[in-house]
Amino acid sequence: MQKALLTFWNLHRISILLLLASLGLYATFAYALERPDSPKLLTLWAALFFLAYKLIQFEKWNYRFLVVAGILIRLVFLLAIPNLSQDFYRFIWDGTLLLDGINPYTLTPDQFMAGGQAPFPLAETLHQGMGSLSARNFSNYPPANQYLFALAVWLGGKTLTGSLVAMRGLLLLADLGILYLGRKLLRKLNKPPHMIFWYFLNPLVVIELTGNLHFEGVMVFFLLWALYLLVQASWAWAALPLALSIGVKLMPLLLMPLLLPLLGWKRSLGLYLVTGLALAGCVYPLYFPDFGPHYLQTLKLWFSNFEFNAGMYRLAEGIAVSQGAKPWEFIAAYGRYAPWAAAGVAGLLCLHPRMREARFWFTGALAVVATYYLTAAVVHPWYLVFPLTLSLFTRFRFLLVWSALVALSYTAYEPGQVLEKPFWLFLEYFTVFALMSYELFRLRQDLFDFVKNPAVKRGD
Repeated sequence: MQKALLTFWNLHRISILLLLASLGLYATFAYALERPDSPKLLTLWAALFFLAYKLIQFEKWNYRFLVVAGILIRLVFLLAIPNLSQDFYRFIWDGTLLLDGINPYTLTPDQFMAGGQAPFPLAETLHQGMGSLSARNFSNYPPANQYLFALAVWLGGKTLTGSLVAMRGLLLLADLGILYLGRKLLRKLNKPPHMIFWYFLNPLVVIELTGNLHFEGVMVFFLLWALYLLVQASWAWAALPLALSIGVKLMPLLLMPLLLPLLGWKRSLGLYLVTGLALAGCVYPLYFPDFGPHYLQTLKLWFSNFEFNAGMYRLAEGIAVSQGAKPWEFIAAYGRYAPWAAAGVAGLLCLHPRMREARFWFTGALAVVATYYLTAAVVHPWYLVFPLTLSLFTRFRFLLVWSALVALSYTAYEPGQVLEKPFWLFLEYFTVFALMSYELFRLRQDLFDFVKNPAVKRGD
């Protein structure tokens, strides 16, 4: 045993030291960092990306080592209170209400508390912690996400710490599922299977999902499960995980048109029907007459009232304001029309015959989702987990760089206010657009072939 350990150390001592350094930096990030401390945050973020890069470089064929590394890194956050986002307070609020038999969509937290009596023991703590914006609005989390919140609260014994630990357990299981399915899909597409570790060990994924408890990982897990089944020609079985993916986060709806060329008319319509019925089944237990108005009221806020870490939007806003437009009027109009850019890309791509093949389909999916986020008015760091994952199944790597640079958006957080810094915003998006342009130029021959030679046999 001792000899085996010594041999392992001799073979992997540099990687072990890199992992130990990562664990120390993640512990600092989890327990000794406040969001307004931008220099410390950016330094830790940059160091963690460098260490992740070296770990994957040294051990990319050592599956077990990197799996253990990813699990250990996530366990560092087990008892930490999220320090970059307060959304988890609302997660626990909604989950507790649902567990107590109260529909979380009926009233806002402010309305629940207005009666002067807390609806459950932790209510006062959660109400103060979630902040005024969340407290005065109806829940915007889809039904399947609400069930996960309730499950975590139940597993955690309705305590704050227990619920946090349970959520991290669920997110860890989702990440392990993504690792398993991602490797299988990469092999199916004849791509290097180690690329999935750019999800599993990516600091953006670890910090924003395990650390700050965002559920994009669960959405991605169900989506990859559905796509794996579709690649295996099991479209009927893919409907349930596809519905659950949409039921956790609505973003996979962007990709629904692209399933039409992949499956053909008959199978795609069947998939749409079964997915719709499964989604209706998710909504039914929480449905009441005002469900739609309450949900849409909050959803519209994200398209017409807020801006954060926006690229094309800030450029368009600057031009519009210079021509005399009012910022609050411009964002309302922009929010109505900007999503149509992604819809237009999806519509054009779904007409292309080469989208019938999985190896081209993922590139098309990335084009749609990247278009959406490059033109969106709100791009929180954890939003990029979705396009980042899609990019791993393509030849494009600008999302990897963006997943590192998106940390610059946290420079906007100062004590008591959010004030974006134009220099950091420009640096982030200039680099992303420059790298994306370079990759498009580098792959121009493939793009020309894609346009000029659309005819391709299904299954080539």
